Amino acid sequence: MQGQSVSDRELLDARALCGHLLDPGSLEGFLAEYRRSVFGDEMFEDLFGSGRGRPSIPADVIASVMVLQADSQLSDRKTVARLRTDIAWKAACGLALDDESFDSTVLVLWRRRLRDSSDPERIDRAVRAVADSTGVLAASKLRALDSTVLDDAVARQDTIKMLAQQIVRVRRLIPELAKVWVHDDNLEFSRPLCDWTDPKDVDRVVSELTEDAFALILAAETLDDLSDVQAEAVGLLGVIIGQDVEEVDARKGRWRIAKRVAKDRIVSTVDTESRHVHKTSHSYRDGFKAHVAAEPDSGIITSSKLTAGNVADADAAPDLIADEHTDIEVLGDAAYGTGEFREHLNKHEIDSTIKPPPLRRAINNGFCLDDFTINEQTMTVTCPEDITVPIRDNSSGRVARFGSHCKTCPVQHLCTTAKGGRTIKIHPHHQLLAQARADAETDVFTDLYRAKRPMIERTIAWLVKDGRRLPYRGINRNQLWLTHRVAAINLKRLLNLGLHPTPNGWTLTTAT
Repeated sequence: MQGQSVSDRELLDARALCGHLLDPGSLEGFLAEYRRSVFGDEMFEDLFGSGRGRPSIPADVIASVMVLQADSQLSDRKTVARLRTDIAWKAACGLALDDESFDSTVLVLWRRRLRDSSDPERIDRAVRAVADSTGVLAASKLRALDSTVLDDAVARQDTIKMLAQQIVRVRRLIPELAKVWVHDDNLEFSRPLCDWTDPKDVDRVVSELTEDAFALILAAETLDDLSDVQAEAVGLLGVIIGQDVEEVDARKGRWRIAKRVAKDRIVSTVDTESRHVHKTSHSYRDGFKAHVAAEPDSGIITSSKLTAGNVADADAAPDLIADEHTDIEVLGDAAYGTGEFREHLNKHEIDSTIKPPPLRRAINNGFCLDDFTINEQTMTVTCPEDITVPIRDNSSGRVARFGSHCKTCPVQHLCTTAKGGRTIKIHPHHQLLAQARADAETDVFTDLYRAKRPMIERTIAWLVKDGRRLPYRGINRNQLWLTHRVAAINLKRLLNLGLHPTPNGWTLTTAT
């Protein structure tokens, strides 16, 4: 059953004895005074359906601990150790000075129940309700979007490491497959014995591991009643082969690491949801992305979403503004300037100030797409030399080909080097993108974008202040962590703006 806090203080109540030492504007000072009004017992009633059994830790206590944990980026064990010894934390959570805290598994239990509930983000929503009551969000129509890379919680694995570990795992999970002959020398050590400076020896190891993997997969197909965990392990072994290995000589059974990177490539057998992250053309990492929407002046985060590292910013953006009213205006860099996202905003009648992606020129200082007149009503394209050709549909979309017209064109050297002449591909959302490029040249766009959009970087800096490594494996676990981290950031920001209660609710004393 759910435990409830009582208003009567204990003899050695930390807040009663040491509350005067806490900074009223600190996170600990706020929680010591107002945690029950923010995190009421009714918030967590659905997590404990039965009224029987030993009472749980009170809701306001566990919510406060989770917020403090997310703020300090501590593990479960370090969190309960600090709660046992830190007077400020004891006061914040309503404990006595001699309280022994609780076991770290309590945090594991609560997180699991929150993840499995209908509202896993309730702690973040409770803090956001405080922000809403101050009017700081309603006073601004602007919502800035951005993302940042977060490292996964596991060690990086290469192809050979993944193959070897997954072979061992499959044989351990399915006892019948332990009888299948494999090259044991490749599995006895953390890495197979190999001369890593010799490409032929590396290919030998890859070939042996691939041969072993195929033998296990074929043997598994003859078994009945594999459990979901066993079947997933065998399937993952097949995925690794398919994405990372290519055949060199089928007759001799020779394989090598593939010379290409598979789409949506799994980068670890320990965390199969982690992905390669390409934040920039020169930045390659493995992990996830934290996508956030924030009110730029106050820095309050209004929404957050964790995805695999290869999810594009524009693909995650609709979820960040799904709960907003249509009278907002979205700010974003070029990563959010896709035609699909702009169409989504238009459909929901949401204004935007989003930087358009730059156009590529076939030739330096030559003509770009905007130098051509594209008429989607007449389905024609006219080049800078007033040559008009029709737009035709084919398997790759809408295309206009100038062909032989380019051979006699006096400005061909500024347009194309293709032997078949210039080809224009018409984007499905061409009009939206063209209008966005035109709007970006106006002073209204430039002034607003330069003044407000960069302020989201401040919010991102708060998010990654204590490091980028995530504490858990998988998206669901880390999504819950992200919401608690956001709750701590928002609460601290509100306190910096002078958050305090009034008879009519919460208010701020500092203008954003």
